[in-house]
Amino acid sequence: MAVINRDPRTAPHGTRNDAILAAVLAAAGVCLALFTDPGRRPDALGWTLLLAAHVPIVWRRRHPLLVLALVAALVAPYHGLDNNHSAPLPASWVALYTVAVTGRPLRTILTWIAVMGVIVTVVLTANHHQGIELLRISGWALAVLFCGVDVRYYRQYVAGIVERAERAERTREEEARRRVAEERLRIARDLHDLLAHTITLIGVQTSVAAHVLAADPERLDRETVAKALDDIADTCRTARGELRTTLEVLRENDSADGRGPLPGLDGLPDLAEAARLAGARVEQTVRVSEAPPAVGAAAYRIVQEALTNAVRHAGPEPAVRVELYEEQGALRLSVTDDGTGPTPGGTPGFGLVGMRERARSVGGTLDAGPRTAGGFEVTAVLPLDATGEGTA
Repeated sequence: MAVINRDPRTAPHGTRNDAILAAVLAAAGVCLALFTDPGRRPDALGWTLLLAAHVPIVWRRRHPLLVLALVAALVAPYHGLDNNHSAPLPASWVALYTVAVTGRPLRTILTWIAVMGVIVTVVLTANHHQGIELLRISGWALAVLFCGVDVRYYRQYVAGIVERAERAERTREEEARRRVAEERLRIARDLHDLLAHTITLIGVQTSVAAHVLAADPERLDRETVAKALDDIADTCRTARGELRTTLEVLRENDSADGRGPLPGLDGLPDLAEAARLAGARVEQTVRVSEAPPAVGAAAYRIVQEALTNAVRHAGPEPAVRVELYEEQGALRLSVTDDGTGPTPGGTPGFGLVGMRERARSVGGTLDAGPRTAGGFEVTAVLPLDATGEGTA
């Protein structure tokens, strides 16, 4: 089956195998010439033509048409001399089969007609009776041709199956790589949002404790310092829990989802409280009854990043307004502040890019920029019918 399935032109050791085949066919031709039809045993010229007709078989894979033409050119005078007509048939059938299995069916049929026409004409000229006999057995040549055509179609069928299987395997590998890349991007966004938010809050709370300690060492406000340290500890515990949930995906096996519980709209009050502990005056309004998990997670991360930016860049004690409401099948979100904005010339971060990616991941849009009345504004529109597969 491996030999039948494989294209003979690309098979390994083709020339060597064809040389062995030519030797076997020559031996078969000699046996037929010696032991069948003794009255037409070849003479010296006939033996030379018979053996020479087997030499081109060595290169049948590389040049099938040329080999067939050479075999026909040597076999025709052999038959014309009225030698044993059965001896060269095996080599002729092999040459015809090679043309049929490597070429198009129409070319194969035309080649068969031309070759048989030449050989039958030559034999009819030399011996009318043998010409009729050769014409009678030419049906075997046609059977060999159809066998070659059938094998050729079978090889094309097998090659098509193999190609489709390889393409399907490549598609599966590309899909797996795409999913891995998307998951890595999701984890990177989660870690950025989590760490940026947590580190900012810890920095602000540490600054409060340091200011209290340095302001008046003689009259130390121990209660304020203890509260700031407790807030730092609470922030660290919350961040540690979220970090564990985010990184658990790296330890899950293939059969599990690996995503863990997604943050949602129910976590917005905790974000507002954390921003208040960092010194911001947060006013929050949520008028959304229900949202898909993916949309809720995107809204949570956008609000988290916007509050982090407000605490970091809006100046001391900024007034921040967070509003979420449902309108025309979409969750509309806005976070505004009255701060001074980021310091010009500072190093740009990935906060705005991450927020836009969050919105696009559920098919939504996000706009962010300075307000005309002062401060900064982030607005987003997230469709509530998002599936969470992402369009970015």
